Amino acid sequence: MQPFPGAGGKWQISINGGRMPVWAPNGRELFYRSGDQTMAVEVTAGGAFASGKPRMLFEGQYFTPPGATHYDVAPDGKRFLMMKNVTPEAPLTQMNLVENWFEELKQRAK
Repeated sequence: MQPFPGAGGKWQISINGGRMPVWAPNGRELFYRSGDQTMAVEVTAGGAFASGKPRMLFEGQYFTPPGATHYDVAPDGKRFLMMKNVTPEAPLTQMNLVENWFEELKQRAK
């Protein structure tokens, strides 16, 4: 990790490498993938930078689209949205996204 833009130090965050970093909404934690593991590291920025020891949050094989971040973190920083193939050997050919489903549910409940 290093400041952007401008000069500054560089700090190693992961122990065994990592990819697809995503900041927690509160800016105090960095999530990343290392193999099949989703990792988290506490980070303190400001006057002096410091990072904690990486810890595994969970493990699993998830769909990775080429050239894109394949997950996101909920605003509370406690839930993740990831895509998982039902059968890992079969390619993902379709994805359905339902928006405003709660509004539709309220209409049907009347």
